Amino acid sequence: MIESRPKKGRIIFHIDMNSFFASVEQAHDPSLKGKPVAVAGNPKERKGIVVTCSYEARAHGVYTTMPVWEARRKCPNLIVIPPDHNRYRDASDAMFSLLRTYTGLVEPVSIDEGYLDVSDVEWPGTAVELAEEMQRRILTELDLPCSIGIAPNKFLAKTASDMKKPMGITILRKRDVPAVLWPLPVIEMHGIGKSTEDKLRSMKIETIGDLAAAEEGFLKEHLGKRGIHLRRRANGIDTRPVDPESVHERKSVGGSVTLPIDETDPVELKKTLRKLAEKVAFRLDRRELAGDLVTIQIRDADWVNHSRSRTLTNAIYTADAIFGEAELLFDRHYGGQPVRLLGVTVGRIIDRSETTEQLSIFNYEKHAKQEPVLKMIGELESKFGKGAITRGISGPKSGGRQG
Repeated sequence: MIESRPKKGRIIFHIDMNSFFASVEQAHDPSLKGKPVAVAGNPKERKGIVVTCSYEARAHGVYTTMPVWEARRKCPNLIVIPPDHNRYRDASDAMFSLLRTYTGLVEPVSIDEGYLDVSDVEWPGTAVELAEEMQRRILTELDLPCSIGIAPNKFLAKTASDMKKPMGITILRKRDVPAVLWPLPVIEMHGIGKSTEDKLRSMKIETIGDLAAAEEGFLKEHLGKRGIHLRRRANGIDTRPVDPESVHERKSVGGSVTLPIDETDPVELKKTLRKLAEKVAFRLDRRELAGDLVTIQIRDADWVNHSRSRTLTNAIYTADAIFGEAELLFDRHYGGQPVRLLGVTVGRIIDRSETTEQLSIFNYEKHAKQEPVLKMIGELESKFGKGAITRGISGPKSGGRQG
């Protein structure tokens, strides 16, 4: 048992709210409890997708990102509710306020999850008993279920909270990593997406254990610094502190340059955009960050600034992807005027280990626009089997997931 105040080492909690939007709706309207509920965009129409759903709906095969039409087919008595942004924000604020009654070291990661460093919390019992107390209060005071992971670092705590849902409490010690994590396929590791899985498989790395045992030089050669970062995670190593201010500090990474002449040649201007994208990518890589908002700044010869932005479905961090989005914005909005300054910024920054695709209050509408594609995928999978169709990245302009 992990003691509440060890002489050395940290105790990190990861709080993960269970089916958050659906649970908030059930708390708001108790008549929905025990029933299959889905929160979805455009619920009165066939288009739109499921943002989240209750565990009762999941039992019928409904899942996040499923088109509403398909969800209704799988679960005819499904109750579909439109998202209520303010309601979810209020519930999230209440949840984090409750957690801050135990410690000021609370780091929100998204609207429904966050980390706590409870290493120095004055508590008479064990860490598990402290987690049980938090879980009980969130359920009784807010009427919301959650799962809690307990570990010596953030990566393992996040991994642990995913192991038992709903209402789970799981301890994951570093010494448990070989037995618990290493046998799993690499796609099961938090922070690894489909494209990274494909890359690792091409390197003959199939399991988390294979990744943990791989030579650093080999990983760096094929994956750069990210390979070393992933190897450390696979060995249960994560030194990131729980930082309550990180949500405010990590807003954007950008760069700009004043040109030596008032440039009008699109080819030369795009060369400058490429260099700026490479500079931004380098800064993101150094801090292991990514972002899903790309902005270009164009200052003309009259010193008038023009900014254009593009929000992506998933966070990006490579020079090719950043340049692709910047180039797209440039092609759409540049009017041929002489340019004095160019800038490229990646915003809505998150830690790169959090870049696995998540459907949230911020991006469900973007997913809804993809409903025709999802419908086609669903039809093909019903014919050829689940997983027969996977999404890929086409060219550097793609805003798709990057591992």
